[in-house]
Amino acid sequence: MLGAGAALAPGILAAQAAPVLDLLLVLAMDASGSIDADEFRLQREGLAEGVTHPAVLAAIASNPNGAIGVAMVEWGSPGGAATVVDWVAVRDGASARALAEAIMAAPRSRQSYNAIGDAIAHSTALIAAAPFRSDDLVIDVAGDGPDMRSFTPATEARDAAVARGITVNGLAIEVAPVTRFGEPLRRTYERDVIGGPGAFVIAAETRMDFARAMRAKLIREIA
Repeated sequence: MLGAGAALAPGILAAQAAPVLDLLLVLAMDASGSIDADEFRLQREGLAEGVTHPAVLAAIASNPNGAIGVAMVEWGSPGGAATVVDWVAVRDGASARALAEAIMAAPRSRQSYNAIGDAIAHSTALIAAAPFRSDDLVIDVAGDGPDMRSFTPATEARDAAVARGITVNGLAIEVAPVTRFGEPLRRTYERDVIGGPGAFVIAAETRMDFARAMRAKLIREIA
């Protein structure tokens, strides 16, 4: 006869059966109005190049499970962050190429403003619903401006993510010398966006530098 706890068993068993990966990573990309079509393409190409780069694949293979889970979110509009590529397990060159193709093929979502806090909140929920398990949970926020008009301010969303064991890192695309707050964007991200053990910001000095910065960040996070 089954015990009183049997009703919980299906959910518990489903969680236990979820594949264990070395890292769950949400790539939260800026698709706001400040990103024109050419800049948007450079971001997508930089991501696709990053996830298929031999150094990134070597970093994945060097970990105990030899696999990471990756999803891509686009953000901008208050409350409008959207998952444009759902979770993919990257284990080898073939799965990395499949992810890169999905990144390049996904339609651009409709976004405006710079609601980074809502992007972090959306990404936190996406990690909670992932079909994989991992002890290493990361949200990458890449953008060219500070948080603006979020329903949940970036600092609050960041703190909520950190409380759930998620590290939030940043890629600051510094196309202008300073933000409207009179400081380099990387400083704004250090104060308002990143958080958790080992959290860091990498800066891309130009949009053309995005691929190099993204590749360096992926290697650092995976390894």
